[in-house]
Amino acid sequence: MLGFALKEARSGERFCGAALAGGLLTEKILSIIQGRTHGKRRVFVLGLDGVPFSWIAELDRHEVLPCFRRLLARGCLRRMNSVLPCVSSVAWASYMTGVNPGRHGIFGFLDRIPQTMEAFVPTSTHMAGVTLWEWLSAHGETVVVMNVPGTYPPRQVKGVLIAGFLCPDINKVSYPVRVAQDLKAMGYRIDIDSWKARESRDEFLVEVNDALNRRFEAAFRLMHDVDWDFFQLHIMETDRMNHFLWQPWKKHDQVYGPAFLDFYRKVDQYIGMLVDRIGEGTDLIVLSDHGFCELKREVYVNRWLEEQGFLTLKNGSDGVKDIHPETRAYSLFPGRVYVNLKGREATGTVSGAGDYETTRQGLMNAFQTFSDPDSGEPIVKMVLKREDVYNGPFLDMAPDLVVIPNDGYDLKGDFGKPVTTMRSPVVGMHTYDDAFLFVKDREILRGDNEFGVMDAHGAVLALMNVPRPDGIEAQELL
Repeated sequence: MLGFALKEARSGERFCGAALAGGLLTEKILSIIQGRTHGKRRVFVLGLDGVPFSWIAELDRHEVLPCFRRLLARGCLRRMNSVLPCVSSVAWASYMTGVNPGRHGIFGFLDRIPQTMEAFVPTSTHMAGVTLWEWLSAHGETVVVMNVPGTYPPRQVKGVLIAGFLCPDINKVSYPVRVAQDLKAMGYRIDIDSWKARESRDEFLVEVNDALNRRFEAAFRLMHDVDWDFFQLHIMETDRMNHFLWQPWKKHDQVYGPAFLDFYRKVDQYIGMLVDRIGEGTDLIVLSDHGFCELKREVYVNRWLEEQGFLTLKNGSDGVKDIHPETRAYSLFPGRVYVNLKGREATGTVSGAGDYETTRQGLMNAFQTFSDPDSGEPIVKMVLKREDVYNGPFLDMAPDLVVIPNDGYDLKGDFGKPVTTMRSPVVGMHTYDDAFLFVKDREILRGDNEFGVMDAHGAVLALMNVPRPDGIEAQELL
């Protein structure tokens, strides 16, 4: 059982004695949790991946989130910016390190090794810097971290770390390793099969609700079994739901619109249960990493670059490794554009600072003319140079240009697509400026300064009364 595995995990750590046989916590166990006394403040962070600030306000008016609504009356809710590009792996890496991608080195779900043009999936082994939970562990705090994107393979902490969806095997999902066996025995799910959602919305609903139930069940058991100081639980199922059922909800679909709301009613009920379990003596943060909107079209940037004469593919090519040396630029998801630079890329053609800047400016000008072939709407909101977005030792790894789309146009990095735009079963997409941060401590979020996901790192440390690591500047929201 979880309790026994954890007690053997590390000497000197404090654990509660009982282990649960299964199911949600009983009222007796609940009273034990609420009755605990700690000599210092504890913090619980709940991540709701992809839940927009504006959406919370809308559903709050319709009383779909009554538990969260009661919680909001006791704290402060603020709109928060994401990162660029606004994908979960980059956003949560920025949150957990407190720095921008130029300092932690994660720029997307997929990257390439320029010298060989081999594609790879960045993991925690590629992320530089000390994570929030490693820093807290170094200051003697016992932590539990569950399901946060970018935490696989799990790094060592003082406590428990259960990695997120990039983990391919539940036997490798946790630190300490033995915790994985207990998760496996209780039917814990790392993630759903998102590809099934493209084939059957009904099967998707079964999977996403089951994953949500098992996520909270495991969290409640760990809340009991570990005498924690900091606990972070990440709910990825909200992002999955928004990708596949955002449009039916917006369009008032008679079947899947209500199913979408029923899912969020369940999330809200779990929030209510969580608030009851952590008690009044624990500080609570709830946050998302980006917003969401309806997806109009998937946009295949590399196909467009071909049409504009910037990209040439070898015959039969469907990946970045096989771009033709005549290529001047190529793209990786989402909206990251790289100049095919001589001396950096294995196939590099663009040579010298002058040619590099001419190529970048040509791309920026061309993107301003990129429009939806059906509606004529502009696809691109703005294009930024990497030095205007990032700073730090990994700036050379950053995309040369970051393309920011207008809402509804999801910029893809596929190679070899026969068309520039297409509709798909994915009907919701990320947005930059509509994440949220809630803190059950009004003093933490004072002032009207705009802030972003990485600033939430400082809010946690302020509540834990732990100093920031060297090199991380004071957060604007504090």
